[in-house]
Amino acid sequence: MKFAIKAVAASVILACAGSAMAQKGETIKVAWLDPLSGLMAALGSNQLKSLQYAAEEINKNSASGVKFEIIGIDNKLSPQETTAALRSAMDQGARYVFQGNGSGPALAIMDALEKHNARNKGKEVVYLNYAAVDPDLTNSKCSYWHFRLDADTSMKMEALTTYMKDMPEIKKVYLINQNYAHGQQVSKYAKDMLKKKRPDVEIVGDDFSPLAQVRDFAPYVAKIKQSGADTVITGNWGSDLALLIKAANDAGLNNVKFYTYYAIATGAPTAMGAAAAGKVYMVGYGHLNMPGVMDKIVKGFKAKVNEDMYTGTVYTGLNMLDQAFAKAKSTDPVKVAATMEGMKFQNYNGDVEMRKSDHQLQQGLYISRWEKAGGKYPTDSENTGYTFVPVKYFEPYVASTPTSCQMKRPS
Repeated sequence: MKFAIKAVAASVILACAGSAMAQKGETIKVAWLDPLSGLMAALGSNQLKSLQYAAEEINKNSASGVKFEIIGIDNKLSPQETTAALRSAMDQGARYVFQGNGSGPALAIMDALEKHNARNKGKEVVYLNYAAVDPDLTNSKCSYWHFRLDADTSMKMEALTTYMKDMPEIKKVYLINQNYAHGQQVSKYAKDMLKKKRPDVEIVGDDFSPLAQVRDFAPYVAKIKQSGADTVITGNWGSDLALLIKAANDAGLNNVKFYTYYAIATGAPTAMGAAAAGKVYMVGYGHLNMPGVMDKIVKGFKAKVNEDMYTGTVYTGLNMLDQAFAKAKSTDPVKVAATMEGMKFQNYNGDVEMRKSDHQLQQGLYISRWEKAGGKYPTDSENTGYTFVPVKYFEPYVASTPTSCQMKRPS
């Protein structure tokens, strides 16, 4: 009898040890769902390559012992196509999904996973959002299965307007944004926060353009010129920002400063060139000349694919998953999601925290300015000889904004 008890005890210990080490050598399929066709294809292609490269780097020495395998699927920037892409990803065995371009596709994933995870116990899927920044995604529409790695629109505008309030030369602001949730939120928060911090500033334009459809922004730039604006605030991204800046340069809009969210992304640096030096500012969680692990990754990526790696949140997501796998001693999405809630971890941009109440990553933000590369900031954007140089850093608490999320956790 004693022998039988000992044998059972030994088998339980071995089983526990086996499950604790289950992730060692395991291959984890991660699906990436974003555009690889249409006007935003260049942006999507860069981000997919960035995620693949980040996976290669983490695979060399992961904390959990897992290997990440990336599956890229074109969602055509469409919510309907995203739902189909998500089904395809799950059919291929992906239990973790990355997406970032557009809050419409983001919501499609969140809605689909709420239903899928409720109906398919043991086959749950977790969504890591690396760039969709509509604040509603972690407020009124928050979901337990969604984790946002980028700072949301309100957090970025909090940092941007805190910096702008000390710029007395800013008197007339023109807002131009893409006509969907994110662009409308940029406009709303810019007006609200400038009114509080700089009530003397006049909003001289509040324009919207259709997402990823405009090929010539000259008519929009003519309106900016006519308004007498000294400053433009825009949340535009991808071709919509590159073409806007190109039109501004072509029109000789030399006396206007641009405050942006995404001027580091594909096409925009080339459109800016030397003509925009000192005139374009950007708010973000990092820059191309970050020290440490990201410096190595940025340089390695450039050497391998001859493109800039500007979407640092794809590394953040894999880093967070890797550390959560190690901590949970499991790759099961249910255990991993519970571990990531409230998790504090070291990232390439400092100490960060995945806030438990709404799954919004809390991190420091930089304001940087387009300037000639060199000295402390030698890595340039798109071989232009220019780069974004940090002019101000805000600690996580400065840009943090409250949440109204009422998180429904699985029973």
